[in-house]
Amino acid sequence: MAKKQRKTAVNTSGKRKTAIARATVRKGQGRVRVNSQPIYIMEPSLARRKALEPVQIAEGMNRLADVDIIVNVEGGGQMGQVDAIRTAIARGLVHYNGGAEGIDEELRDEYLRFDRSLLVNDPRRKEAKHQMGRGARKKWQKSYR
Repeated sequence: MAKKQRKTAVNTSGKRKTAIARATVRKGQGRVRVNSQPIYIMEPSLARRKALEPVQIAEGMNRLADVDIIVNVEGGGQMGQVDAIRTAIARGLVHYNGGAEGIDEELRDEYLRFDRSLLVNDPRRKEAKHQMGRGARKKWQKSYR
């Protein structure tokens, strides 16, 4: 059986609310950068731990040693950006390690077992404001007395 041939670079994206993250996975030394900063110095620590989940799973399966991941993220709030980052990283690693056939089934199954949102964007969005109210659900009070 022939050895898996890896792609030279893979571009993927992740979304959460209005945050969009674009990740590039290419051959390298195992570095992960978000907006030109190492992911390991991201603050607050809760956001960093959440963003590192796909990286740690891939490290445990020896899929990260020769890969550099560069992520650019914009829009949304802090935790929305973190969710977009983790989706973009996970998708990029699955497609990069998949070789010619497209996706790495073993890594994909491990991500899905851990958390489905690693590979699937969250479709929930803000509900629009409606007439006769201050927001999506609240209505102006009325009195007939």
